[in-house]
Amino acid sequence: MLPAAIAAISCSESTTTPDIRNTFPLDGISHGMIELGEKLEDPYSVDNITKALASLYPTKSERMDIHPTDLYVRFLPQSEDEYDSLLAMGYNMTDHPLDYRIIKDGDYYHDPAISSDLITWQYAVVPLDFGFPEGVVYEILDKCYIHENDRSTRSWDGVDWDAVEREAYRLTGNDIAPLTRAETASPKGRITIVDPDANGGKPFGVAGVTVSCNSFVKFAVTKTDRDGYYEMDKTFSSNPRYRIIFKNAKGFALGINLVLLPASVSSFGEAPPSGIDINVTSSDDGALFRRCVVNNATFDYYERCNEEDMDIPAPPKDLRIWIMPRLSSSSTIMMHHGAFIENSKLAKYLDGYSKIIKIFLPDMTIGTDGAKDYKTIYLSTVHELSHASHFSEVGTQYWDKFIEYIISSYISSGGTTYGSGKGENAGYCEVGEMWAYYNESKMYKERYGGIMPTFGTSYWFRPQIFRYIDDRGIGRPKIFRALKSDVTSKALLKNKLIELYPSERSMIEQVFNRYSD
Repeated sequence: MLPAAIAAISCSESTTTPDIRNTFPLDGISHGMIELGEKLEDPYSVDNITKALASLYPTKSERMDIHPTDLYVRFLPQSEDEYDSLLAMGYNMTDHPLDYRIIKDGDYYHDPAISSDLITWQYAVVPLDFGFPEGVVYEILDKCYIHENDRSTRSWDGVDWDAVEREAYRLTGNDIAPLTRAETASPKGRITIVDPDANGGKPFGVAGVTVSCNSFVKFAVTKTDRDGYYEMDKTFSSNPRYRIIFKNAKGFALGINLVLLPASVSSFGEAPPSGIDINVTSSDDGALFRRCVVNNATFDYYERCNEEDMDIPAPPKDLRIWIMPRLSSSSTIMMHHGAFIENSKLAKYLDGYSKIIKIFLPDMTIGTDGAKDYKTIYLSTVHELSHASHFSEVGTQYWDKFIEYIISSYISSGGTTYGSGKGENAGYCEVGEMWAYYNESKMYKERYGGIMPTFGTSYWFRPQIFRYIDDRGIGRPKIFRALKSDVTSKALLKNKLIELYPSERSMIEQVFNRYSD
């Protein structure tokens, strides 16, 4: 796992009562690598749809010519840039083939023919006229017909395409039970989570996550809304396979857990095409619970950065967050956004993760070892997001020195989290952690009520300074406006606050003198 040295950088919900219809059981979720069985015959291939059409409409089919609408392909990206170029095209990709029986579901698959430190084959269904990106290795596996994707102007009145799909399943001998016409449906439902200490203990939506349904090469993908509702735009004539992909509508992604993918996946197996409702609690699957908590904390943080609420800069777009279940500390290293860690130190402290970091760089790590409840994971997440907002303001040069101090102090002190505050660049840590602990405490109070907690006040950088001036009228937006790239110590912070708010000079000097070294 990422070591404590790097981890040490760390330093409003809907009240709608959910309509949980048939809540999907969460006791059978599998993790680890997907196990594949035998190859199956794809019912959506042009040949099989043609045969099914002829079987149901022998006369009419003679006047019909089925042309492919989609290509079933696989890509082998050699770098993160190549992978990102594929994602930017907007098509859903999976790391496992779509025409094999799944013996055991899981979080990921890696082709045994591909080295474990390289990106595995990525499978996708793309339009017939898809422009393959130059330089990316790919292979066309099959030509498919998916009637919802038929953009031709011809009208084939009287063809029941759901019945044609069911017939294609029968003819190809797939034992995925075909459904009756009445059972064919577009999946829809709601994904919720419970924080017993907020929202009156009632479930609220898991916001902005990607929900994917597929049966062989037929895909439907959407995102949940603010309240956790989703609805697909395709119908299914067999039980599709459901997955949550933690790539959020706000642009951030949760991963990676030793898997060369930038977003974690929770798979639920096959379920009825009418849709499933999922209600997640802390007593359910641990990985799913952690992912949903971090997702919601991050979604809400981005929402609250607007002028009407916290009025601070949001973290950068395309934030990459890793959840580390065997690490207790968290970090905001911002490597994906250009922050630099010296190679020798990186290699020394990253252990088994060095191979992954060659390809997918993290911005934040959330350590969840021992964190069993929503509240604890929420706190770690908003603390690190507070750092990410600071990064948005000050940039990579500032952050490089912040990271350098944390790692160097850890080495020299033999494991003290923030060092003694005396080393080179200690001021960067001083200002950054004052802000993160203050904002964490404030957001905790706003979510859970009660008095404002005193997180971090035992450390040498004294975040209680911000609490003191907040109580006296210099609140969160005004504090953040002092966190500029030239504010690299507590002394410079004091000067900046006085410069911005000269009428409060006496009060500012009083509190800084009170907590001077």
